[in-house]
Amino acid sequence: MKDSLHSLVLRALDALRADGTLPAGDAPAFVIERTKSRDHGDFATNAALLLAKLAGKKPRDLAAALVAALPADAGIAKVEIAGPGFINFFLSPAAYHAEVQRVFAQGRCYGSGKAGGGHTAGVEYVSANPTGPLHVGHGRAAAIGDCIARVLGANGWNVKREFYYNDAGAQIDNLAISVQARALGKGPDDAGWPADGYRGDYIKDVAQAYLDGASVEVDGHAVVGAKDAHDLDAIRRFAVAWLRREQNADLAAFGVGFDVYFLESSLYADGKVEETVRELVAHGHTYEEGGALWLRTTDFGDDKDRVMRKSDGTYTYFVPDVAYHLSKWQRGYERAITELGSDHHGSLARVKAGLQALDCGIPKGWPEYVLHQMVTVMRGGEEVKISKRAGSYVTLRDLIDEVGRDATRWFLIARKSDSQLVFDIDLARAQTNDNPVYYVQYAHARVASVMRQLGERRLEWSRDNGLAKLDRLDGEAEQVVMSELSRYGEVVEAAGASLEPHLIATYLRELAAAFHGWYNTSQFLVDDADLRDARLALAAAVRQVLANGLDLLGVSAPESM
Repeated sequence: MKDSLHSLVLRALDALRADGTLPAGDAPAFVIERTKSRDHGDFATNAALLLAKLAGKKPRDLAAALVAALPADAGIAKVEIAGPGFINFFLSPAAYHAEVQRVFAQGRCYGSGKAGGGHTAGVEYVSANPTGPLHVGHGRAAAIGDCIARVLGANGWNVKREFYYNDAGAQIDNLAISVQARALGKGPDDAGWPADGYRGDYIKDVAQAYLDGASVEVDGHAVVGAKDAHDLDAIRRFAVAWLRREQNADLAAFGVGFDVYFLESSLYADGKVEETVRELVAHGHTYEEGGALWLRTTDFGDDKDRVMRKSDGTYTYFVPDVAYHLSKWQRGYERAITELGSDHHGSLARVKAGLQALDCGIPKGWPEYVLHQMVTVMRGGEEVKISKRAGSYVTLRDLIDEVGRDATRWFLIARKSDSQLVFDIDLARAQTNDNPVYYVQYAHARVASVMRQLGERRLEWSRDNGLAKLDRLDGEAEQVVMSELSRYGEVVEAAGASLEPHLIATYLRELAAAFHGWYNTSQFLVDDADLRDARLALAAAVRQVLANGLDLLGVSAPESM
């Protein structure tokens, strides 16, 4: 609908240029927006306000000329000029009926767009250190990242999902010595336990498997426990493989997968870190001071210059991040999106500065970052903080086991990523209308139930007749349902443009509310065949759009509940 109105206004502007009312040339970008109240129409445009100065006319006078130049269209019932020069469009029932027909014509593709034009977008998310089970923060990252990838795909992007394994550095060393301590028979409360060691029960499981000579398959090759408690390198390799396999299993249970698994260690093994540093030096953006190598990040908007290579010869953590993102650019990611916890905020400016300092054509705003805030888990009105297996935090698997995958995904995606999130286990398990995922899924199941009752009563439904008789749906509740349906494509487009998949969850609740309101006041399986067909056609369209939206969130659309 919005696109159709935009096209009509463009044609009217062409007519005004042709008759000399407007000068030739490109006009400022105008918008078509839904009105806040349907008393003011269905949509409004600010085109006359933006173009009045260019035309040398008062905005209301130009608005009148623009309205007069609009091509006739069956979808527009009335056009009004409001306020200083807004143009309000009142759509005809035929416009909404056409949208219902479009739902059936496009099916699972309804709501999808082509904004991405088939260009490649890389979405990196989770990227957890392989040092323990995934916690709820990783779960929120997984839900947000996966849904961003799904929404971008629906908007025409060729999406590559990527997981960056931080398998090098101090955390991996702490993992190795923790497993070694367990293998030597020590516990977290014993003397000699590593000061920064990991204390969860999973460390004991890894150590026992290593001593048993267990085999762990990851990335197509097997890592076998060497059984030697004094071989720290062998322990490190085994522990990383074990925990990578466990994290992969957690993500599979969460319905999250990846196209690319990238190892931080490969940047060092392949010489990419050294190569990146040489390029930065060659382009004149570095200097040495106090025995350290510095990057002039202040040249690119950072608040101070940053050390790249410390005086002891080791690199600071942002250097491999620059090398890693450079690899994304070299692999053809025209758009790169990285989902991170908000605690990473401080490192973003220096990574972008490093990429700009390479002078290799990377756009200034590349990559894009989406940051998520903390998750607080509640049960019985009290915060849940500890999982015995993890030792110090609630795991993603804990949530999935308690409330199921659908509720876990919904609750972790349903709020804007930069807002703090309270995950209420009791609410997520409740089979009531207060539980948003239950409320939305129940709407889908209700339509399926009506269709089953149709067969049980030996009644028939003609979809084609229903679509032809949509003019029988003249009640207020039915009009609200059709209006909500028509918003879906706009919401998908907005969620992709802003990288905010929670907009889909918000929309689905509103569509479900409209449907439940209609369902509670109407009979679907009436004797009047035309009315029955029309109501079932609209209900089936609702089911299709609910299923499409739930799929973008990775949540199932049940046929019964």
